[in-house]
Amino acid sequence: MRKAWLVTGACVGVCVLFVSLLFVGTYTAAAGLAGAKGGAVTLAKGAVPARYQALVQKWGNLCPAINPALLAAQLYQESGWNPRAQSHAAAQGIAQFIPGTWATHGIDGDNDGDRDVWDPADAIPSAASYDCELAGYVRKAPGDPTDNMLAAYNAGAYAVIKYGGVPPYRETQNYVKVIRSLEKSFARPVDRVEPSRQAAGAIYFAQQKLGTPYLWGGNGTPEQDGRFDCSGLTQAAYRTVGIELPRVANDQYNAGPHPSRDELMPGDLVFFSDDLSNSRAIRHVGLYVGGGYMINAPYTGAVIRFDKIDTPDYFGATRVTEDGAAALPTALPSSAPDS
Repeated sequence: MRKAWLVTGACVGVCVLFVSLLFVGTYTAAAGLAGAKGGAVTLAKGAVPARYQALVQKWGNLCPAINPALLAAQLYQESGWNPRAQSHAAAQGIAQFIPGTWATHGIDGDNDGDRDVWDPADAIPSAASYDCELAGYVRKAPGDPTDNMLAAYNAGAYAVIKYGGVPPYRETQNYVKVIRSLEKSFARPVDRVEPSRQAAGAIYFAQQKLGTPYLWGGNGTPEQDGRFDCSGLTQAAYRTVGIELPRVANDQYNAGPHPSRDELMPGDLVFFSDDLSNSRAIRHVGLYVGGGYMINAPYTGAVIRFDKIDTPDYFGATRVTEDGAAALPTALPSSAPDS
């Protein structure tokens, strides 16, 4: 259960006005921020579970066509970091290799004498190695080498070579877009993150719910008397501005890039966890409104309210983007509601 500090009722009206003014000023100031891009790609804090982070960081640099964040995006999209995942098409393990592909492209990543598709120490290096093999096959095709590699992963190298780049298949084009969008949610930003255009609408919705009693598993339906839990509130807030977030907090964390604490802006999602090394352990989310405060649905017996974010369990933040939210997989193992 999230332990929180209540900003008492007399403050609520003043806080709403303060938040509105703060949002306008902060957004205006940040809207012109831009800077040089580049540098080595490193992973965002906690985005990859700690037990896999070193593997992803190492093998994500195997060849120029991939990077650690891209490799992380593929693994998350394939299995949600589940090393025992198995699909109806017989794809197996954290990287979801089908048996025939594994027989040809699986490697002994940990040098223990075997190639085990269920062992992430073999499967993650194999995924990186397979990506680099595909990149080699299509290296002469015009266009972005990473996009071409991803297209070859989805449609085959021959199609990329035939069409001189990403082929005109809707499924393949969508796959490339999804992985490149997810890549941004696993990379540590090297510069200021672009402000969210939809943040004001999400905050407005959440403000209207201040004082509403918390309901575990609440989605705000009439049958639930309009009550929410933490991730139900943030999902509903962004739904009003045309962005569909996943239902639970640990998946919402991957809906965009991750600004640092001193770069937070109103509308960012802020997350809390007892394990600060693993985004899959996140158990609470709120909507940042500025000044060190969020609007959140804390726990049973409380109401939707303003709370401080600077607590020992603060995990990090996500600046939600439409592409980032749309890229999130829908078939990951389900989780229980948060808080």
